[in-house]
Amino acid sequence: IKAMSKSESKVWCEYVEVKTSSVASSDIGNFDGAFARKDFAEGELIERGVMRRLPEGFDGHKCQEVFTWSNERPNKTWAMGSGCAPFYNTTSKDKENTHMVRYFDENRFEIFAKRDIKAGEELFHTYISLEWRECFSEIDKIVNNKE
Repeated sequence: IKAMSKSESKVWCEYVEVKTSSVASSDIGNFDGAFARKDFAEGELIERGVMRRLPEGFDGHKCQEVFTWSNERPNKTWAMGSGCAPFYNTTSKDKENTHMVRYFDENRFEIFAKRDIKAGEELFHTYISLEWRECFSEIDKIVNNKE
C-alpha cells in the first residue's frame, strides 16, 4: 500500500492528536481537545480537511458539534468537519494560537499556526459564531469574561 503524501490527501492532520483538554475540569466538565504533536512555526499549515453540509433546516444553534459554514447572518448553513478540527476548543481572539481559513464554496478548510506552537500545546481558535450562537452562550461568557 502506497501512503498518500500531504499534498494528495483532502484530509491531513498527521501532527495533531486528540486527548483530554487542558482546560477541562470538574467545574466545567471533561471534554477533549486537539494538541500539537510537533513544533509548528507561525504561518505553518497544521491541518486541512473537508466539510459536509448538513440538510437544510438543521438548527446549529442547539448543537455545539457542528460548524457555522457561511458568512450569512443569520446563518442557515451548518457542516460537520473532518480530521481533528472538531476538537479545537475556542478561546478569546488574543489567546488563540491557530486560525481556520474556510473555503465555503469548496467545502474545505485549512488551519494555520498564528504564532509558534510547541509540541504538546493545545490548539485553540476563536469560533466565528461564539458571540451569537445560542449553544455557545455559556462558553462565550467564560471565554470573554462576560457577566
